[in-house]
Amino acid sequence: MALDGASLEVRAGEMVALVGPSGCGKSTLLNLIGCIDLPSGGIVEVDGHATNDLGDDALTALRRVRIGTVFQFFNLLPNMTIGQNVGLPLVLQRVRRDAIDARVREALETVGIGDKAEAYPAQISGGQMQRAAIARAIIHCPAIVLADEPTGNLDSQNGEAVLQLLRATASRGQSVLMATHSHEAAALCDRIVHMQDGKILA
Repeated sequence: MALDGASLEVRAGEMVALVGPSGCGKSTLLNLIGCIDLPSGGIVEVDGHATNDLGDDALTALRRVRIGTVFQFFNLLPNMTIGQNVGLPLVLQRVRRDAIDARVREALETVGIGDKAEAYPAQISGGQMQRAAIARAIIHCPAIVLADEPTGNLDSQNGEAVLQLLRATASRGQSVLMATHSHEAAALCDRIVHMQDGKILA
């Protein structure tokens, strides 16, 4: 059983860390909240919507509009520029091109890589790729940002910068839920949720 009676509420503007050993259920919980998986029991509610009650199209819309995700391995598309990667959520929402360009510029400036819009992922550093991934996750102003080990592939300086960007995201009123093995990352959060064997211990 990947999750066993895990009950958790994350409020708007709150940054919460999920900590625990590998295999304890952190990523499964993120996947359920991110509408990648559906629960076999219980209820997952995102931004007022119970995912169990939604069809495929509604789940896709919820994931596209109200959820942002930051992955450990960045997951940038290598054949697209950084600007195109960051703007992708808005393209999927069919936002006008001129509005996309303006918001991409703003998002890249926010994360400190405003000069990298025309670069490709292979041309920038790991820290810059993770900043781009955060810009992509927040550009459409989602209700919740999910981050799965967002500093796992970064040195301490870049990791700290990424954590501060996530902290700023929460300060703007968005929920941030982060799975992490890093004590430093967890210490920046409002709450730390300890998991083991699919259960929330504390």
